[in-house]
Amino acid sequence: MDTKDEALLKRLLATFKDEAAERLLRISSGLVDLENASSPEAARQTIEVIFREAHSLKGAAGALNLEEIESVCQSIESLFAALKRRELAPSPPIFDLLHRATDALARLSTSPEGERKAAERALVRELLRELEQTASLKQGSGEAQPETRSAGGTTGGASAAPAPAELPHSEERVDRKANVDRRVSAPASETLRISAARLSSILFQAEEMISEKLSLRQRLSDAAELKLSLSARSKKRAAIVPSLKKTRLALDQRDHAGPSEELRTHLLKLVEFVEGSDRIIGNLEQRIAALHKRTEADLRSFSSKLDGLMAETKKALMLPLSSLIEIFPKLVRDLAHDQGKRAEFTADGADLEIDRRILEEIKDPLIHLVRNCIDHGIEKAEERVRLGKPAAGAISIRIAPKEGDRVEIVVADDGRGIDIGRLKASALKANIISQVQGEGMSDADVVKLAFVSGVSTSPIITDISGRGLGLAIVSEKVQALGGRISVDTTAGRGTAIRVILPVTLATYRGILVRAGEHWFVVPSASADRVLRLGADQIRTVENRETIQVGGQTLPLVGLGDALGIARSLPKPLAQPKAPIFVLNAGDTRIAFLVDEIAGEQEVLLKPLGNQLSRVKCISGAMVTGTGKVVPVLNPGDLIKAALKAQIRSRPVAEGVAEIEERKKTLLVIEDSITARTLLKNILEGAGYEVRTAVDGVDGYSMLKTEPFDLVVSDVDMPRMNGLDLTARIRADKNMAELPVVLVTALNSPADRERGIDAGANAYIVKSSFDQSNLLEVIRRLL
Repeated sequence: MDTKDEALLKRLLATFKDEAAERLLRISSGLVDLENASSPEAARQTIEVIFREAHSLKGAAGALNLEEIESVCQSIESLFAALKRRELAPSPPIFDLLHRATDALARLSTSPEGERKAAERALVRELLRELEQTASLKQGSGEAQPETRSAGGTTGGASAAPAPAELPHSEERVDRKANVDRRVSAPASETLRISAARLSSILFQAEEMISEKLSLRQRLSDAAELKLSLSARSKKRAAIVPSLKKTRLALDQRDHAGPSEELRTHLLKLVEFVEGSDRIIGNLEQRIAALHKRTEADLRSFSSKLDGLMAETKKALMLPLSSLIEIFPKLVRDLAHDQGKRAEFTADGADLEIDRRILEEIKDPLIHLVRNCIDHGIEKAEERVRLGKPAAGAISIRIAPKEGDRVEIVVADDGRGIDIGRLKASALKANIISQVQGEGMSDADVVKLAFVSGVSTSPIITDISGRGLGLAIVSEKVQALGGRISVDTTAGRGTAIRVILPVTLATYRGILVRAGEHWFVVPSASADRVLRLGADQIRTVENRETIQVGGQTLPLVGLGDALGIARSLPKPLAQPKAPIFVLNAGDTRIAFLVDEIAGEQEVLLKPLGNQLSRVKCISGAMVTGTGKVVPVLNPGDLIKAALKAQIRSRPVAEGVAEIEERKKTLLVIEDSITARTLLKNILEGAGYEVRTAVDGVDGYSMLKTEPFDLVVSDVDMPRMNGLDLTARIRADKNMAELPVVLVTALNSPADRERGIDAGANAYIVKSSFDQSNLLEVIRRLL
């Protein structure tokens, strides 16, 4: 294959990847709709849609000789043909099989065929066998139904489900020529397909012109200063001109005593020079005034055109939120299925359009929120029925426009709500708050702790939840986009998390401030107000400086102190009225003292690059109109740094001495010598002292005779398994608080439940084992 053919094939494969993602998303959504079909007509229509999508994907794969994808699509098509002919009854095992087939197609479409391992190919062959065997079954024929594996590991046959309410007869097939993509609503000549990446590149180039706009504004400022300077000189010249005229008249009168002829000649030349200079300066003043006027007009014209270009390009990058919401029906179905729960998903207002870049950034936070709904909120079906709720939990995403070109996204569930007591206990255990602080906190204040890293209400750490990172990540992402997040929760009735975001990424604006000799940019969206206060307006409360702003008491922190740089002023307020800005990040407001505030301006935010991908308190940098590089502050990080700076500034209680932390000792209990050696090496490499035991009996004996800080144990072991060991540890008053981490191959929801019941602090599945994951869990528990 020559270079041109390779390049063409590469482009075709990239196009196929995008097409496959779209079609598989519609197939997944269709499967969820089919499971919940409200009528025979709805079922027939959904089957037809899925059938056609599978057929089209098969044709695209065949054109590129992607045999595995083509074979899976052919098997799915055959199965749906049987459903259409009413030869097969849809059932939960069949739906599980089809969802697994869709997931397999998603993996196959994103991985090069030549890089697949033998195990992956074997899984595809097994999947094809199951699909073909299921499609070949005849309803009511009396043939034995083969067992079909579900996503949760259970088995069942297609005949276990009731017969479907009328499915379409074979003769009711739709003429494809008469149904050629009804979604097309405009002639081809009026539309153009262009990649989002190319549009993003155009917008990026337009945004780069902001620096030119800033430079032009700086030139205008320079011209204005020069014009003002010449104007001041002009007034002085105006006062000198009469004197020059008198001097010339006096020098022209030669009949009276005066200076010598030579001196008179020099004085006349000097007067002529000054008069000539006055005319030149006057002309220069007119030209600079004209230059200032033209520059001002150019800036207006350039700004108008640039703003228009950016606005139109942003509109082209707007996408309906439905393009993101489409993934959630299957996500909810699979997550609930994996945890042995039932949940139904609904969405409202998904037609609202939003900037594609915001859409990409908010995708992971929304997935975090939905996962939390299922993991923390929705109860098991039996528990819900006992509480008088429907067996299936309700999860919804509601989207509505808000004033000020913003959008509100509400992720809600009708589950158990947030456990205030457990949340507070988690924050106390993680040393996020003190016992005294906890006693004085309202329920609303406690709920805010859910967004603090390291706080979780999960009784056990698993591969899904319990690390206390999900909501913290969501909060940081929302704040980075210039949005806000809040929580409403009612015990026993559910939780609603409200996220308010801008519809588009507006032109970034920032306030230029100085702390010491350093200049910084504060995002305008996070700055509540700018003000000047005198020393008499500062109060000290519990050794902390505070001010009153709008009737609210706010902590006052020097920006230099928060950033760890030298303060230029020897005292908090060396000026009669010192400049202060108030920063708002989430629900926290803090006032910052600076040395100078230069004003607000547009900012072209530049990332720091891979080498400096995460610098605390700095989100990027900008280049001013004068060419100076100025760091842009990260509001969330800055508020955290300010709170720490206040804590550092408080006097340390007498008699409190720092104690050097001893090396933690861990006990690893594992009957497999290979797994035991691996865990021992990982933990010793992380700086822990590690002892090992070969089973539960051996481990329990060591626990009774030696002190340990944490136990890492397998579950399935001879003589005493990990669950029994954990239960014994919890029953012993001397070891009841000892952290226990179970590392096991058992991954079903029932196994996790047994781990929770036994009292384990964490449950890690070996199939998804990652040493950084294990070390992070241990660090949190210690």
